[in-house]
Amino acid sequence: MRFKQEVSPVLELMFRVLVGLYSLVSYLPYLLMRSSDSESLSECSRRVKARSVSAHPEGPYRDMSALKTLSMCMQPEVNTLDRVFEASVRRYPEHDCLGTRELLSEEDERQEDGRVFKKVILGEYRWMSYDQVYREAREFGSGLTALGQKPLTNVTIFCETRAEWIIAALACFINNFPLVTLYSTLGGPAIVHGLNEAEVSHIITSKELLKTKLKDILLEVPRLCHIIVVDDKLDGGSVYARGISVHSMSAVQRVGAQPENASRQVQPPCASDIAVIMYTSGSTGIPKGVMISHSNIIAGITGMSERIPNLGKGDAYIGYLPLAHVLELSAELVCLAHGCRIGYSSAQTLADQSTKIKKGSKGDCSILQPSLMAAVPEIMDRIYKNVMLKVEQMSVFQRTLFLLAYNYKMEQLAMGYNTPLCDRFVFRKVRALLGGRLRVLLSGGAPLSAATQRFMNICFCCPVGQGYGLTETCGAGTISQLWDYSTGRVGAPLVCCEIQLKDWTEGGYRSTDKPCPRGEILIGGPNVTMGYYKNKEKNCEDFFVGKKGQRWFCTGDIGEFHGDGCLKIIDRKKDLVKLQAGEYVSLGKVEAILKNCPLIDNICAYANSNESYVIGFVVPNQKQLLALAERRRVKGLWEELCNSPIIEEEVLKVITEVALTAQLERFEIPCKICLSTDAWTPETGLVTDAFKLKRKELKTHYQHDIERMYGAK
Repeated sequence: MRFKQEVSPVLELMFRVLVGLYSLVSYLPYLLMRSSDSESLSECSRRVKARSVSAHPEGPYRDMSALKTLSMCMQPEVNTLDRVFEASVRRYPEHDCLGTRELLSEEDERQEDGRVFKKVILGEYRWMSYDQVYREAREFGSGLTALGQKPLTNVTIFCETRAEWIIAALACFINNFPLVTLYSTLGGPAIVHGLNEAEVSHIITSKELLKTKLKDILLEVPRLCHIIVVDDKLDGGSVYARGISVHSMSAVQRVGAQPENASRQVQPPCASDIAVIMYTSGSTGIPKGVMISHSNIIAGITGMSERIPNLGKGDAYIGYLPLAHVLELSAELVCLAHGCRIGYSSAQTLADQSTKIKKGSKGDCSILQPSLMAAVPEIMDRIYKNVMLKVEQMSVFQRTLFLLAYNYKMEQLAMGYNTPLCDRFVFRKVRALLGGRLRVLLSGGAPLSAATQRFMNICFCCPVGQGYGLTETCGAGTISQLWDYSTGRVGAPLVCCEIQLKDWTEGGYRSTDKPCPRGEILIGGPNVTMGYYKNKEKNCEDFFVGKKGQRWFCTGDIGEFHGDGCLKIIDRKKDLVKLQAGEYVSLGKVEAILKNCPLIDNICAYANSNESYVIGFVVPNQKQLLALAERRRVKGLWEELCNSPIIEEEVLKVITEVALTAQLERFEIPCKICLSTDAWTPETGLVTDAFKLKRKELKTHYQHDIERMYGAK
């Protein structure tokens, strides 16, 4: 993406002269300080990162340094997650480990439309040291044992992301309790399914989730005996339906600290024991439990760590994504293995402008100033659009300066150079939105658009490590090298795995394709998990063991390998629909392109094989849609605007223009759309916690509109 706008020739000349003088002055010291054997960013980007280890273009593809690096990183004696954390406790006993902001006050704030939002004022982060976290985890584990929890017997965490989640997880790892994770946004039937399938008797949750989600389904979970609530303000010993006991986490820890319980012999796990049964968010139906061993996770986090240079106790990570998601859990375990600080947050308190932060007070990023952060593309897309809206509202001089600096930095990055002058004077305020110290931003969960990735590189002055992985591979597969500023790719295979392409002739993808081999992505290695819990049929379908005894997972995603060994995700088997005339449409590709349209906050493309055209459901950007309505002199409330045929037609014109500019084929462009009055959030059940579309639920939700747009066929 390059901004095009008429600018004053005089202002552009002044800008060019200023940065030219700075470059001239700084270039000589740069040459003198640069060692003769060091590579520039452009030289690193051109380097071959991975290659096929066979003579065939389908692979398998492996990182150039895979065998050497993995053997250096993995220590035979540190082969379970409890030992990984114990090693960190020995190295950093007094160092800050987990931090939570103090709640100073909260109040209701009435909006102009009459709605009431709860706003909070938060204080500084309060920290627990590595030694304190370890002590609390041991006490909690001993307390669970005193309540009847047995080794190799499942225990569930159903809770929002917070320090207590990790403490409870560490307690399970230490005592060899397989940890069952459930998203806090799951609906009642999905929760019941997970708890009953895993046969849990103990569940760890929050006061809020107990009240809003668990209380109503307790009679449907006959094996459940104990509920442990992580909140402090709860009296232990409460009794619910069927005699289920409710305890506070602190009360369980006090029981575990008693001498007779603290001195009990712990049965440590083996590397092959199940560490986590992670239930997916169910984008294609009922959630599936993925069995992940200790050795699987250690291989995965070893591969991830290798792509993040200089990890250590000087780093601070902000944790706000669901810990029941493999991306967040893996990222936090990477941090705990390297002595980093983890400060907890939420999507509602992340930045100064977040929905729950009272105007004039500070969001979590401003206080923590993280150096490491993970994000899903949906969140980065929102940041990108919000900043661009503010740029449009700047004065002509400010906007021109921003666009000149943006395009100049893009040119410099392409040549492998940094732009410290622009970073300091132009992008400093944008960078401050996420604390100002960010040095690594890890993107996962879905492909990140090239426009958003370039924006994050430029405006937040830090590399974006775009990654690709699945729950079934411990979140590990690929991560782009931090010095690789190319866009639209997910990098080379991590050192813990290798990737092979499998021909998919129905979709027209083959490893013999030119110029790049293409096919379904298969991931093999020690990070590939043990399979689905109590689901042999699906295990046989998605997992297999290769000729050399290595375990492989069939992802269902379509990729292509570039000449330097980097992977690009280009399609998904389940997203490919054949239209009536025989053309194949990749719904994911259409959505990825159209989400760059400022009018669109989210979109789901839909096609029926019995029809000749694509339709779409759109969550419009409120500010952009209201501005469009004002230009077209259409008046009405928000719901009336979204249901207005005139506005619908105008939005479709904008979408079509964006699609044609991006060179979509005519048959790929939605011919009709439906505007949604409400955003799609995990709470609505229309997207997962990683904001992936739930196509089945979306189809059901918009069935009436589908019939309307297809002429009631």
